[in-house]
Amino acid sequence: QVQLVQSGGGLVQAGGSLRLSCAATGINFPPIGWYRQAPGKQREFVARINPSASTDYADSVKDRFTISRDDAKRTVYLQMNSLKPDDTAVYYCNYNPLVGSPIWGQGTQVTVSS
Repeated sequence: QVQLVQSGGGLVQAGGSLRLSCAATGINFPPIGWYRQAPGKQREFVARINPSASTDYADSVKDRFTISRDDAKRTVYLQMNSLKPDDTAVYYCNYNPLVGSPIWGQGTQVTVSS
């Protein structure tokens, strides 16, 4: 059974940095995405890393966020720099299997104060 367990996040001032982690169990080298959901808004795509290590980013985070993976630890990281109050949201990591429902991490709160 595939599970995603998140860690990291918290409260930071604008301009600061945080790192989120997403540890995967039950699968090797899956493509993992990060999404976020701010209060009153729909969940939105943030970044994705594929087994080949190719990456995609939302325009709103490009050049500020970096997604990476440590395959030995089966962990994907989201390094977030130059954080803005608009980045405040609950962040989720995600895996979409070829068969079955999407799998989500438990979510972690990121709050950026101005």
